[in-house]
Amino acid sequence: MHSFIPPERFFPYLTWNDVQVMPDKENVVIIQPVGAIEQHGPHLPLIVDAAIGVGVLGKALSQLDASIPAYALPNLFYGKSNEHWHFPGTITLSTQTLTATIMEVGESIYRAGFRKFVLMNSHGGQPQVMQMAARDLHVKYDDFLVFPLFTWRVPNITKDLLTVKEAEQGMHAGDAETSIMLAILPEQVHLDKAVAEYPPEQSESTLLSWEGKLPVAWVTRDISKSGVIGDPTTATKEKGDRILESVANGWVQVIKDIYTFRLPQPS
Repeated sequence: MHSFIPPERFFPYLTWNDVQVMPDKENVVIIQPVGAIEQHGPHLPLIVDAAIGVGVLGKALSQLDASIPAYALPNLFYGKSNEHWHFPGTITLSTQTLTATIMEVGESIYRAGFRKFVLMNSHGGQPQVMQMAARDLHVKYDDFLVFPLFTWRVPNITKDLLTVKEAEQGMHAGDAETSIMLAILPEQVHLDKAVAEYPPEQSESTLLSWEGKLPVAWVTRDISKSGVIGDPTTATKEKGDRILESVANGWVQVIKDIYTFRLPQPS
């Protein structure tokens, strides 16, 4: 049931008595991995985002100093994936349902006495949902510290291993995701079916972009026929092993920082 998570770090394996008597509960780090079940082109399974989150978190928790109390909740597999719903197999929650789920899980964690809650999101279509839910939880409980984090944004070497074009334009099912899946679930990757596809070029005179500071709302069907936005054909397991190790190391540091974090007191 714990998948890649070390069993001693898997929150559901605790008893209610364990939770009740846990020392220094306000500094224990509770981590909710949030993924998605959505298309990732013809070569990757629907589980990519969920698998990457749990794979990275499991490796990070296995390397974390045993003196730092941190626990993983069960992965939340479903996310807000309606940008992909024109491709069969995608399962999506609405913004309202995902927000309500995060809020109610967070409230349960707070009610148990914990005060540090991490939303470890691995799906690029829902960071804003995590941020709004986190803010609302903190507004409701002012001593509840909630961290809406994106799995890939910890310090890591991923972009150093990609081509310039892939680093700039690869957004979905490209080299990085395919490589790390070769490290996590290699038997579910079908490189013989991989195709490269980038979004249409924007006019050089426009300030708008598909992603970035001045984006336009889009769904995947608008910019990709295959469901791929990037180049997975250059992916390798060796690259994936290095990416997994690097991102996990970044998460070890982030968990340490959250454990010692305290809200500043205005002077």
